[in-house]
Amino acid sequence: MNAAEVSKRLHKSATFAIHSLHGVGPLLVLLAVTLSACGDKPPQPAAAAAPPVTVAQPTKRTVTDWDEFTGRFDAVEEVQVRARVGGFVTNVEFKDGDMVHAGDLLYIIDPRPFEAVANQADGQLADARAKAELAKRELDRGLNLVQTSAVSEQVVDQRRQALQAAHAAETIAEGALKAAQLNIEFSHVMAPITGRVSRHLVSIGNLVTGSDNGGGTLLTSIVSLDPIYIYFDVDEATYLKNNKLWFEGKRPSSRENPNPVQVTLTGETRPSHEGKMDFLDNRLDVSTGTLRSRAVIPNKDLSILPGQFGRVRLIGSTPYEALLIPDTAIATDQSRKIVFVVKDDNTVEARPVVLGPLDEGLRVVREGLKAEDHVIVDGIQRARVGAKVTPHAASPGGKP
Repeated sequence: MNAAEVSKRLHKSATFAIHSLHGVGPLLVLLAVTLSACGDKPPQPAAAAAPPVTVAQPTKRTVTDWDEFTGRFDAVEEVQVRARVGGFVTNVEFKDGDMVHAGDLLYIIDPRPFEAVANQADGQLADARAKAELAKRELDRGLNLVQTSAVSEQVVDQRRQALQAAHAAETIAEGALKAAQLNIEFSHVMAPITGRVSRHLVSIGNLVTGSDNGGGTLLTSIVSLDPIYIYFDVDEATYLKNNKLWFEGKRPSSRENPNPVQVTLTGETRPSHEGKMDFLDNRLDVSTGTLRSRAVIPNKDLSILPGQFGRVRLIGSTPYEALLIPDTAIATDQSRKIVFVVKDDNTVEARPVVLGPLDEGLRVVREGLKAEDHVIVDGIQRARVGAKVTPHAASPGGKP
């Protein structure tokens, strides 16, 4: 029953009472009017409470800006192991994918033909030495006899020429022997560097061809792993920015200083390896507008392989004092970034900010905030500009 119906019924009862009881009429009329007036006013709703939010002051600490790029790892040293002499492979002395050291035996090519040639060259050398010794003795005798005119000067000259020819033949024989010994040495294929070897490309019993000009049969390959290079391309805008900072004395040049880098591998959320700059190219690539750069990364556990990708962070400034807030406190208003600040009267104010990079999970704020501001870090969806809120302090670190 609504208030109008209650009022109507009370009015009828009061009229009936007036006609029936003339002595108490005024009292009943007053009661009816009072009840009617009370029924016409609905109850008033309670005032809405200010929504709760979590606030925190910006964190102040010394930070360093980093520029980030995508890079690919490459070996510092890489060797294609090829045969330098031809013959049949008699032994494979390594396991596919093993770590090998410089000087380790990898292959044996049948050395017997080269040993036979070496023996022949050794005999030729011995013959040449004997002939040289005979020619020297004959020259000595000729020099003694020419003093008594027993032989002519022409004979002495001929013997001197014979000795010189014998020495030449001896030198040729020595060279032939050394070449034969080298072939024996080349029949034992050694690892030229320390690194991880690939699979064997030639099995026992196969015939390989040898060459000293790169045409020999490819046997396997070796790549060094510690340290390892990472190559990345710096865009022109970043290069110009860093160059300007160098001219202003705010950042050391990577050409002259081994600036630090940090590397994040695929699947990681934070850098796991550190290194230093090693090389900047002398020109920008005209097709991409980027500058090829290189850093050296220690790889003691040999976990990084050539060909892997990684995110490279290169130092982009000298250390400076900065204010930082959680990324969750940042909102977007069309093309600008804003944060919500609670003022002293607990009302909300939208503050435009200029942001910097992330540093240990917090976002650098370059402009727009002061250290004493109270920023809403949780509950920004409940905040309205100009409206009051109930602020609660966040735990240390800016987390609600």
